[in-house]
Amino acid sequence: MSRRSLLRALGAGAAGAALAGCGVPAAFVEPGERAGRDSSATDHTLHFANWPLYIDTDDDDESKRPTLDAFSRRTGISVTYTEEINDNDEFFGKISPALMNRQQTGRDLIVISDWMAARFVRLGWVQEMDRAKQPNVAKYLDPQLRTPAFDEGRLHSVPWQSGITGIAYNRKKLGREIRSTGELWADDLRGRVTLLSGLDESFALLMQGDGVDITRWTADDFHTMCEQVEKLVRSKHIRRFTGNDYIKDLATGDVLACQAYSGDVIQLQADNPDIEFVVPEEGAELWAESLMIPNLARHKRNAERLIDHYYDPEVAAELAAWVNYVCPVPAARDVLASSKDEETAALAEDPLIFPDDAMRERLAIARDITSEERMDFAKKWNGIVGL
Repeated sequence: MSRRSLLRALGAGAAGAALAGCGVPAAFVEPGERAGRDSSATDHTLHFANWPLYIDTDDDDESKRPTLDAFSRRTGISVTYTEEINDNDEFFGKISPALMNRQQTGRDLIVISDWMAARFVRLGWVQEMDRAKQPNVAKYLDPQLRTPAFDEGRLHSVPWQSGITGIAYNRKKLGREIRSTGELWADDLRGRVTLLSGLDESFALLMQGDGVDITRWTADDFHTMCEQVEKLVRSKHIRRFTGNDYIKDLATGDVLACQAYSGDVIQLQADNPDIEFVVPEEGAELWAESLMIPNLARHKRNAERLIDHYYDPEVAAELAAWVNYVCPVPAARDVLASSKDEETAALAEDPLIFPDDAMRERLAIARDITSEERMDFAKKWNGIVGL
């Protein structure tokens, strides 16, 4: 399952959406109640919860994580690293009882998708970071990721990795290029196209295909997009809606074009150079999954130090070379370019890891779906997808 694209079923997803809205005022935590007693000065430990396969590992020993091990050697801080986040809604359900009841979660650092991070910020469930103690973040964070609408100034979140939701296609089998989202609806692709099933993962690119500015989209834009997708489903133009299983469909040739994530396509291209990824002419969505410090975390200062460690360009470059997503530290590009290993140095020129200026002009961060909108929008979208 994809760490970004698991389904927004009306079960856990709707329950989380309702909790994030105004229906449960008691869930909101006031600023003065968010900080706990920080034991970092005397307790050199840290609990870091992340998604599977989202950190570098040693080629000979997968239990070793070079960038994380380097942090422990340098600081003396022992990190308990758990790959326990498999779904944003599932993880929300796991830790929300503690957070809404003003209790510790047992975790000092978590990584969640920005649309879910928006929910945590609205509920007051994460702490503001001390940027004065994070000089690397202050200096090296990608300017395009500094001011998301849900967290002005990035005070409560720091991108772990970023990525692009665009279009992947098999150029050899299709026999032509794809340059815009509208080209997915051409007759020669009928029944050979898939879209992402998750509402938060899919809507922005589809709206951009209609010329919508996704930084300020409206409910009318959403319903127009849904009407178009409904027609494509009825005509059987769309083969199906997927999570990360689009990777298999594209690799086998069952699908010729699909909505896709930039990091996945890099991995596909290693086995099949005919697979291409395109940022459509009308634009694509730039997203991030972010590090956050939950309320009452017992090692806040240690967590802030770990975050800053990953914003050292040398460390960021090492991580980027392994995960192959858009690196939130542009300065890491020069580090990779200077590598004596040709394959590693080539990563510096990959626009799916370090987007060039021309590509960046077509990237935008979508306005988040508000808590007031989410229930109705999720019901509408899930009805189309078949959830």
